[in-house]
Amino acid sequence: MAAEIKKTNVARILDKQKISYELIPYVVDENDLGAQHVADTLGEDINQVFKTILVHGDKIGYLMCVVPGNLEVDLKGAAKVSGNKKIETVPLKDLTPLTGYIRGGCSPLGLKKNFPIFMHETCNNFPYIYVSAGERGLQLKIVPADLIKACRATVGSIARVPPEAPQD
Repeated sequence: MAAEIKKTNVARILDKQKISYELIPYVVDENDLGAQHVADTLGEDINQVFKTILVHGDKIGYLMCVVPGNLEVDLKGAAKVSGNKKIETVPLKDLTPLTGYIRGGCSPLGLKKNFPIFMHETCNNFPYIYVSAGERGLQLKIVPADLIKACRATVGSIARVPPEAPQD
């Protein structure tokens, strides 16, 4: 089965760095590209399925935030961690021209340009996490420390519970 999975640029980057990973295919629902769908399809904890969000800071320009699927980017926290005063999310129409990736297939590795990467601190709570392998329908299962190393990420408090989400 594994032989049928096409290697992505993300996989080639990790191979070159001699970093272990697994490519995990899943069924894409074009009407639901959210992380919860990915987690449900994989039978994994939503806290371990990370999404990659492109944002723009007033000091350093574009940067990527990698946050758990059930959280959203904390713009104030991400600004503080990245040395910006203010951060804004980038309009979806700008995602592909800037990163080379489409929504639902954006990875923190293999970007068109080398943007700084910031990962939410909870990534280190798990033996492995999932991020997009660079295309819809394919996730990368990887040890958090290996992903941090591979994309030279800074780890910090960059996510929060969305305001509309029920609080426990």
